[in-house]
Amino acid sequence: MLSEPKLKTIKDFISTLNKEEQIWASGYLNGIVFNQGEANAVVANTAADVKSLVSKITIVYGTETGNSKKLSTDFAAKAKKSGINAKVIAMDQYRLTDLIKEEYFLVVVATHGDGEPPEAAKKFYDHVMNDHTKLDKLKFSVLALGDTSYPLFCQTGEDLDKKFEKQGAKRIAPLQKCDVEFEEDANKWFGTVLTALSTNPAATTAPVTTAAAHGATAAIKKTGKQTYEGAILTHVNLNDRGSNKETYHIEIAAEGIEYQCGDSIGIVPENNSQTVTDIIAKTNIDGNKSVLFKNEKVTIYELLKRRINIIYLTERLIKQYGDTMEYTIPAGRIDLLDLVKKYPIKNVGQFEDFLVTLNAIAPRLYTIASSPAAHEDEVHVIIAKDVYTINGEERFGLCSDFLKNLKVGNKQKFFVQPNKRFRLPAEDKDIIMVGPGTGIAAYRSFLAERDATGASGRSWLFFGEQYFASDFLYQTEIQNWFETGVLNKVNLAFSRDQKEKIYVQHKMQQHAAELYEWLNGGASFYICGKKDPMSTDVENTLLKIIEQYGNQSPEGAKEYLEQLKEEGRYEKDVY
Repeated sequence: MLSEPKLKTIKDFISTLNKEEQIWASGYLNGIVFNQGEANAVVANTAADVKSLVSKITIVYGTETGNSKKLSTDFAAKAKKSGINAKVIAMDQYRLTDLIKEEYFLVVVATHGDGEPPEAAKKFYDHVMNDHTKLDKLKFSVLALGDTSYPLFCQTGEDLDKKFEKQGAKRIAPLQKCDVEFEEDANKWFGTVLTALSTNPAATTAPVTTAAAHGATAAIKKTGKQTYEGAILTHVNLNDRGSNKETYHIEIAAEGIEYQCGDSIGIVPENNSQTVTDIIAKTNIDGNKSVLFKNEKVTIYELLKRRINIIYLTERLIKQYGDTMEYTIPAGRIDLLDLVKKYPIKNVGQFEDFLVTLNAIAPRLYTIASSPAAHEDEVHVIIAKDVYTINGEERFGLCSDFLKNLKVGNKQKFFVQPNKRFRLPAEDKDIIMVGPGTGIAAYRSFLAERDATGASGRSWLFFGEQYFASDFLYQTEIQNWFETGVLNKVNLAFSRDQKEKIYVQHKMQQHAAELYEWLNGGASFYICGKKDPMSTDVENTLLKIIEQYGNQSPEGAKEYLEQLKEEGRYEKDVY
């Protein structure tokens, strides 16, 4: 029970709020209680106060790592305790024609890459963004998962939130953006939703202004990542003479670092110094002049060198440049230096204004190739030099070229990006690891950890590259692990050592019966490396093996694989 002075303060405050603000405040308090372990009592009280005003909701999720799915199922369980039946469905399984029929609709979606939806959410996202059907009946709310290290933080959720409003839908609760530590903000959001659904449903049809919705998200808690800085201890090209590739093993001193096998580190690269100098020379801007970028004063040189992305600009930014400089520029993507060469600036001031609108350089994530138990106060990564061609000219990936040019003794900043969905199982469980190329990184971490801790579970590695003689990454270590029993089986696929190309999925098929035996006996299956086409080819091969040796129909094999996912025994770290 509150004292009279506190009660009066609350009543006076509530009298200043409109209906929607009262709902928000109630949900905010509800969410706080959720995080104090009293969620069940709050939900029970809310359901008891107003029963069956809302009987059912739909929760759709779009996920890459599984976080959106887990939150959605947790929310459905909490809704049920409030007397609300919740249907949970993945975006790639959702029947798009049902959207116009929905009434209470919750979206939980992650953002990946350059502000893009997860692969499994792309069909749903594209449908919503390109559809113009009125959704006057729809009451909705969006929970967006993201990472504040990236400039387009929670962009997918933000896009869907704005589009639903544009189509006439009404918000149940404002858009909530969540950083990598999302549990607290997610629970507060759902507390707000439950309160709104347990209040007079008519109230949820009242529109929440865009300013209010985005104002609420502006106050999200910034968890922040710990930034480490360490000296480069080792920097070596793992490929031998004659290779078509350059793959660098880099070791960084990292005193006090905390991470687990399967995690990644994030590195923000710098732009090439010569490219920055050329842009300044071509545009005649003053590199020493200070400008304001994201509420911080920096020189134009610092802006170009360390803050903004100047390669492969988006079509939106190129159109913006063309409109400002009065050029008609064909749709496409182009580097800033090429842009100012082909379409010279007409006004230095306008160009400076354009520069501060460019996206911040996004961190690149690299799967950790070391083990906490085996490599104390160090972190290791492997980097493949990214080479591509634009208009017949050879170009290099920004971060891979930056890291390739580091020297032993250079200092480098980085942060740890946890990957809770790519973990070693119990030490007595078997593991099957498929990872060609730089996909070996996670497995070097796994095997070094199992070696250092004396794990008893069996380990089986499928590794592939182009040539045995020049591209067998970590050959000595792998051979040593095999000879000492840390690795029980190794199958290698060097695609260009013979006329017919052989890849890791072909080696899997050659050992299909034993692979299924391991899998059916409780082994965990991992894929690490390039997403397309490698991970797709490996998964399709695995489905065929399950179908053939498990006496399953194609549908049965997919259900078997889904069960492995549910048990945490089928994990992917692909890029």
